[in-house]
Amino acid sequence: MTANLGDLRVQIDALDKQLLTLLNQRALVAEQVGEVKKREGTPFFRPDRVAQVIEKIQQTNQGPLKNEHVAAVWREIMSACLALESPVRVAYLGPSGTFSEEAAVQFFGSSIEHVPCTSFDEVFRTATAGTAEFGVVPVENSTEGVVSRSLDLLLHSPLHIVGEVSLMVRHNLLRLSDSLEGIEVVFAHPQALAQCQGWLTTHLPHVERRAASSNAEGARLATTHPAWAGIASARAASQLSLHTAAHAIQDDAFNRTRFAVVCLPQTLPAPPASGKDCTSLVVSVRNRPGAVHDILAPLKTHGVSMTRFESRPARSGQWEYYFYIDLKGHPSQHHVKAALADLQQLCAFYKVLGTYPVND
Repeated sequence: MTANLGDLRVQIDALDKQLLTLLNQRALVAEQVGEVKKREGTPFFRPDRVAQVIEKIQQTNQGPLKNEHVAAVWREIMSACLALESPVRVAYLGPSGTFSEEAAVQFFGSSIEHVPCTSFDEVFRTATAGTAEFGVVPVENSTEGVVSRSLDLLLHSPLHIVGEVSLMVRHNLLRLSDSLEGIEVVFAHPQALAQCQGWLTTHLPHVERRAASSNAEGARLATTHPAWAGIASARAASQLSLHTAAHAIQDDAFNRTRFAVVCLPQTLPAPPASGKDCTSLVVSVRNRPGAVHDILAPLKTHGVSMTRFESRPARSGQWEYYFYIDLKGHPSQHHVKAALADLQQLCAFYKVLGTYPVND
């Protein structure tokens, strides 16, 4: 005989009580873990440990919950428990409602201390000064390519990359009304304006486009004038009580942005090899024929795959460039270690920006 709705709700209430009891038991153990870490001086947050726990749970998952949903639930459980051990302060481009904030929450969970910043420069300064333990910055977009300012800051910063987040970016046109009529100005971060330029040209060809420090700031400005609109996330719309005049206006339906998680080496050393790792570095070579070919030769010799290669002007006035390279693998692996050693000998400038597990 099929159970009625009332009986099923009673079952769910009973299970919820059991879950709460178990979660609090887990939290008590987490507090003890925090005390041990304090005594030993070991890092409170370890992304490799989070990944291991989630992977083990997924391997035992028999459904009907999907593995990606199990991962999201466990990340939040671990985030809440970590907040009892030692709250993690994370800096990102603010204000609240930016995609950078969303990336931070996706990586660390929502039980973090938010440190919104007004620029990428401030994110780096905040994490370097210790006001926040970690920073989250965009480094690459599938439509517009690299985020140049982030790469420039990584070049001379003492921070290193310890993780990455790949976020599906959905840009929405937000305003005080749900119509496209009467819009005079659209505000957004320059990257977002570029990612939506086709849609804006087609649907709002005569509307002025103004750059804002962030998409969330553009959305905030849209709350101050009925003829203004902002390009931002659904999260920003909800937080600012704005209407969505148009959904998903980005030109690329599969628009993604890759974010780097950065910190000081003393906050968190490079994570150990996970089996799915990326090593990021920046190099420069003297301006001579065949120089770029020469720095790629060690990778081929030792069988190391290159997943990204970008150039940025060195601003020396001599037409010299820095080359940002992502390699597949971890420096603890013999072939990667050998390739990096040979490569370093060929470079006028050489810096490993970080080694970290790749985001699936």
